[in-house]
Amino acid sequence: MLIKMSKNNYLKNLLLIFLITNIYSYSFSEIIILSKCESKNDGFEKNEYILDMEKSLMTRNFIYNKKTFKKHKLTDLSVKRKNTIERFIYNEQNKIFTDKIGYPQFYTQLLFERNNLNIKIKTVINNEAAVSQLSKCKKIEIFQGES
Repeated sequence: MLIKMSKNNYLKNLLLIFLITNIYSYSFSEIIILSKCESKNDGFEKNEYILDMEKSLMTRNFIYNKKTFKKHKLTDLSVKRKNTIERFIYNEQNKIFTDKIGYPQFYTQLLFERNNLNIKIKTVINNEAAVSQLSKCKKIEIFQGES
């Protein structure tokens, strides 16, 4: 009888721990989708950015139009017409930055602002920063969920 009670207590404690951890494990997620993005230099059939704030991940899905694909293929044989790029992102005030690409003295990163259709690129050379517009999107969607 003593052994059964300790098994029952163990199961009760295990169940209690399971319930407590599941109650507090709910998290709120936010996904921002910028779509129909246009660029001054390149043409696209599809160009969208998906910012998953819970995963801290930006996913860019794009398909070059024929003219742009030909232009890039001339200088870089590894260019694909249809591609997906993923980058880690982080928040700084009301701005969202991708991870830095390059070296400490020279790097670039994408810059997004909440509820803003413009996508900017930040370039830093020897601690001198410049920000310019990269794309302008026609549509922004913000999804908030609970998981």
